[in-house]
Amino acid sequence: MNNKPLVYLLFIILVLGGGLLIGANNVPGGWYQSLAKPSFNPPNWVFAPVWSLLYVIIGVVGARTWLSPLRRSIAMRLWFAQLVFNFAWSPAFFGLQDPLSAMIIILGLLVSVAGFIIVSWRQDRTAALLFLPYLAWVLFATALNAAIIALN
Repeated sequence: MNNKPLVYLLFIILVLGGGLLIGANNVPGGWYQSLAKPSFNPPNWVFAPVWSLLYVIIGVVGARTWLSPLRRSIAMRLWFAQLVFNFAWSPAFFGLQDPLSAMIIILGLLVSVAGFIIVSWRQDRTAALLFLPYLAWVLFATALNAAIIALN
């Protein structure tokens, strides 16, 4: 029996489900609305669909890496590290209302996503390429986080 589809499904459920659960428990409230934001801050409705799509991609990449010889590699460790940083950001920023701690977390996320791309490039170019939009969004989110710190 081929369990690849099950592994993909489990990774997508883990990542998408975890992201949705964390998002539902750390909603932007009045505190966030009261912050000064940069001119490039997108409307709030943009974040949920973008993150949902990215979470599916993150799950697919995790499953690809898990099913490959890279399972015990630095790539898999970086994949898990980025997930920890990713899931820690919203509770720090929205839950604790602490943009500075969130900035430290997002920098860890940025390093782990970029590191994953670098170490995966030769062994699984598809996984590395799939993480490029994620890297671009995390760079954008890092700029947003930094701008909110600077403006507040």
